[in-house]
Amino acid sequence: MSHSHTHLHEQTRSTTRRLALSLGLTLAFVVVEAIAGVLANSLALLTDAAHNFTDALALALTGWAVWVTTKPAHAGKTYGYHRAGILVALVNSTTLVLIALGIFYEAYRRFNSPPQVQAGILIGVGLAAVVVNLVTALLVRRGSENDLNLRSAFLHLMGDVLSTVGAVAAGVVIALSGWNWLDPLVSVLIGGLILWNAWGILRESIDILMESTPADIDMAALQADLLAVTGVRGVHDLHVWSITHSLRTLSAHLITDDIPVSQGAQVQAAAGSMLARQYGISHATLQLECKDCQPTGVYCDIRQNHYS
Repeated sequence: MSHSHTHLHEQTRSTTRRLALSLGLTLAFVVVEAIAGVLANSLALLTDAAHNFTDALALALTGWAVWVTTKPAHAGKTYGYHRAGILVALVNSTTLVLIALGIFYEAYRRFNSPPQVQAGILIGVGLAAVVVNLVTALLVRRGSENDLNLRSAFLHLMGDVLSTVGAVAAGVVIALSGWNWLDPLVSVLIGGLILWNAWGILRESIDILMESTPADIDMAALQADLLAVTGVRGVHDLHVWSITHSLRTLSAHLITDDIPVSQGAQVQAAAGSMLARQYGISHATLQLECKDCQPTGVYCDIRQNHYS
């Protein structure tokens, strides 16, 4: 336990340092890009500067969530603070949706009357933005595969990488052709990309907060696997949900024969081992019963249990 706690502490410190460095780089570049956007009269650059500012907010919130989730559980928070990262992911994805809508509105206005764009500034600052955004994204990438909080920050930053590539491409074409309407068009494409990325995080965050079954778990197969455990005669009141993206939990009633407590413990251990090995569920609460409650279905309605 001591080794595990020390390892977690080191991981947290490493992640926090990387987030702090990314935050510093992002804030510095927001100022540069906003000034350049005004000088170049480029909505694409101003759009990217606004997006970069939300990246800075996202990184700050992500860092806070990484820190707070290491706090131990207590009587008031028996599951600890793991859901803080999900709340931050929800906030991050919601701000992305609002930004995308704002981009669409401003791009519509500029389509009606495209302003003159300074393509040289757009290209130069855009290339610098690609480098800065790529560096900050790579700093945050480690651990984002299994952490929705980090993934929301990583997608913020990777969205910037792609959007700045689009801004540079628009600047090159504008310099060659004078088609200033490409600037708002690129902004619309950036807004669409932001909206697409935000939707995936938003949907998963809401699913977790609503205690939904993880999308990759087949409940029928899980029930069959529980029934295949030696000693299990039936399964009901089965619930599976997520605390975070990678931390899952389960509760179920298992019907067994009228057996001694020691044998029941063996059944519980076998079922728990199977759940951890095949479904990644490391926290399972398994209640043994020797008489079927004759439920109306596998997923008993907790309201019926509450009011009965």
